[in-house]
Amino acid sequence: MKKPLVVLTGPTAVGKTEISIKLAKEIGGEIISADSMQVYKHMDIGSAKIRPEEMAGIPHFLVDELEPFEEFHVVRFQQMAKAAMEKIYARRHIPIVVGGTGFYIQALLYDVDFSENDGDASYRHELEEIARKEGGQVLHEKLRLVDKMAAEQIHANNVKRIIRALEFYHQTGQRISEHNERERQKESPYQFVYFVLNDDRNRLYERIDRRVDQMLKDGLVKEVEALKSMGCTRDMVSMQGLGYKEILAYLEGELSLKEAIYRLKRDTRHFAKRQITWFKREREVIWLNKDEYGYDEDRILHDMIRYVRGELG
Repeated sequence: MKKPLVVLTGPTAVGKTEISIKLAKEIGGEIISADSMQVYKHMDIGSAKIRPEEMAGIPHFLVDELEPFEEFHVVRFQQMAKAAMEKIYARRHIPIVVGGTGFYIQALLYDVDFSENDGDASYRHELEEIARKEGGQVLHEKLRLVDKMAAEQIHANNVKRIIRALEFYHQTGQRISEHNERERQKESPYQFVYFVLNDDRNRLYERIDRRVDQMLKDGLVKEVEALKSMGCTRDMVSMQGLGYKEILAYLEGELSLKEAIYRLKRDTRHFAKRQITWFKREREVIWLNKDEYGYDEDRILHDMIRYVRGELG
């Protein structure tokens, strides 16, 4: 018998957190965050991290587990999420993976193997040096020449993933996009239900803008100032997250606050658009379009419970 797993994802600011708590209460679930930023301590406002009082007694994993100086990537996510799942299964509960990082969810759901590429340190250092001297865009163009699909899937600012893709091609002669697609076709080791919560594009963008405004009222600038005083710098994985890199650029005099806010809202909207594109490529997903439910969360929850009971018993 495959073990049960529920996934609840969707674009940023769509409202996953609130409904995930209600779902966990109804089905005996515990929550694993699939968010690349909420795993970090001291990064609460910019990551829109769930507050302890909002958890309503539901255990949450991969929230506040790492220091901002530590690296968090897909392989580490897999390891930490699997360890959390074993604890949840031991309590005879159901893991609910909640978050918007589609690449992480895919890696966990299909147990994607990243071990084939152990890396070539000298080539990696060469690429890192190019990025340092000439910028990540140069590497992104280099990737586009050998693996157009990977270049379209990986943002030009994500230098670490670009380097990994170029390394993989250098070492194996294969495109990493094709390797990942093969891994994606694997059968999942879990009996799963995969929900994508979505909303009308304009309403979603309005929610994003309001969320950014609220983050600023809640003290986002002070949060980034505190991280900067702790020694956090822009080359750290944690500080490359939305909300942190823009405000850091403001604090370092590169942007006015108005320009930083404009970029944060714009880039978050672009990020949400890329997330939706990613989820449309995924297999066996159940789309929950909020407008089709008349924005009635109880109706959405009712359908989610029906699907879970139907698929997982």
